[in-house]
Amino acid sequence: MRTDGTFDEFLAHPEVSERVELAGSVGLMAFHAGLEEGTGPIAIEVAERSGASLYVAEQPEELQWHVSSHRVVAEASARLASFLGHVDTVIAVHGYGRPHLMRSILLGGQDRSVAEVLAVPLIKRLHGYEVLHHLDDIPRVLRGLHDRNPVNVTPGGGVQLELPPRLRMRLPEW
Repeated sequence: MRTDGTFDEFLAHPEVSERVELAGSVGLMAFHAGLEEGTGPIAIEVAERSGASLYVAEQPEELQWHVSSHRVVAEASARLASFLGHVDTVIAVHGYGRPHLMRSILLGGQDRSVAEVLAVPLIKRLHGYEVLHHLDDIPRVLRGLHDRNPVNVTPGGGVQLELPPRLRMRLPEW
């Protein structure tokens, strides 16, 4: 997996594409789509069903380029800038895999009130999964607290939603 470079270098790759749909004041993001399997389709479906705005940066699976969330900045993309300028609150859909957390959904980001609001329906609907919404319960590297993380730059704040493989890949039990 490639982990170097800036977001504008990533976007300049000929096989990377951006999709933006401006709608509601809540925005769904999946800027690791293609790398973190299932995150793009989930963000798209949730945005369509809820009337939310959408930003997706898609790469082919074989590219395997991870740009850290704090490097996903509006200065790198006019499309991302228009999205972030349009929305008040952001939910960034991510994927992760940790053997001891395979049934855990993680709600990071600086805005803890948005995380708490999002936790309630997830707890009610996703039986058999643990929803970790207290920062101390989330591994430090997955907390999404950097000031430049897109979920932390909009006026209404946001959540870094980390989903385990079973949820992202829609395995039969999902």
